[in-house]
Amino acid sequence: MGHLDGKTIIVTGAARGIGREHALLFAAEGASVVVNDLGGAQDGSGAQAGPAQDVVEEIKAAGGQAVANGDDVSDSAGAARIVATAIDTFGGVDGLVNNAGILRDRVLVNIDDDDWDLVLRVNLRGTFVMTREVARYWREQSKAGKDTSGSVVNTSSESGVFGNPGQTNYSAAKSAVATLTQVASKELQRYGVRVNAILPQARTRLTESAFGDALAGKEGEFDRFDPANVSPFVGYLLAPSCPLTGEVFLVGGSRVQRIAPWTKDPNWKLMSEGRWTLDALDKAVAEAGIPSGGNSWTANPGKGAK
Repeated sequence: MGHLDGKTIIVTGAARGIGREHALLFAAEGASVVVNDLGGAQDGSGAQAGPAQDVVEEIKAAGGQAVANGDDVSDSAGAARIVATAIDTFGGVDGLVNNAGILRDRVLVNIDDDDWDLVLRVNLRGTFVMTREVARYWREQSKAGKDTSGSVVNTSSESGVFGNPGQTNYSAAKSAVATLTQVASKELQRYGVRVNAILPQARTRLTESAFGDALAGKEGEFDRFDPANVSPFVGYLLAPSCPLTGEVFLVGGSRVQRIAPWTKDPNWKLMSEGRWTLDALDKAVAEAGIPSGGNSWTANPGKGAK
């Protein structure tokens, strides 16, 4: 018995890298998988159906069930067709993994409007319209008195949580994905739907372009950047036994670490008896010192973390 027996899972961006590993693992755990991928380059250009179909054939050869879909996740009509593919082929939808993403890295002063718009369209709008589409399906199922124990796993990034120079567009999109996850978890809880997000650490087309050989595995050692390392925790988040919702996790190698959301720093707070003046702020900030870190999201070491 697999942990996802009888479930239907949609995985976007599933032809390569982390998405492919998700699809293969979920199928091995008993799920029917919609392998969605536009088949484009890492910058979002081009399209081809072959890569998604290759993953489907790999799943079927191993005895699993899967269907390919080449629709654009950032297009509302395309998102509707992706969900319809799951319903028409397998009878419903139980889980969604928003994994599709692109990069167009530039420093702030060199980003043109197209670089900004396309990165946010795929990474953020794509996550939004896909989540909205499955949420509407689960809402109707709930109104009809049917089980709606669905699960959404979004893909954020360390760039979105901690910020990364040269990725203004990508960081902004992925930061929004993390916050979207928290809001969606609160709104969809009434339907029995859970929503979480991951920050994956893995070797993919996107990360190799930035880090190159630094992510290469060494022979005879555990390959901590193998994208297959990320998929088991995502599978757990999709499984009916998982109680988690509204959470963001750093996932990579052998580590799973909770990321604490925006917090009020108790160690750096200025108080006044009334409205501040600039002179008073000059003095107060000098006395308090410059805040350390600069990140509003922190990695929570937690119990048992390494």
